[in-house]
Amino acid sequence: MATPEEERELRAELARLQQEHRDLDAAIAALQASPGADIIQVQRLKKRKLYLRDRVTFIEDQLTPDIIA
Repeated sequence: MATPEEERELRAELARLQQEHRDLDAAIAALQASPGADIIQVQRLKKRKLYLRDRVTFIEDQLTPDIIA
């Protein structure tokens, strides 16, 4: 179990990552909507977004207490 300080740090990082994920969503949508969008840039942003989603899931798992059935 994480200490209260570790939990606070994890929650702060989680909030930051979720915000970056939302920002990437907006950036990807804007790029795709513009004519002559840079496909490589869109792919890079999508890859970063996937990494962030995985990291968010990992942190959420750290914050969720294990339930032994």
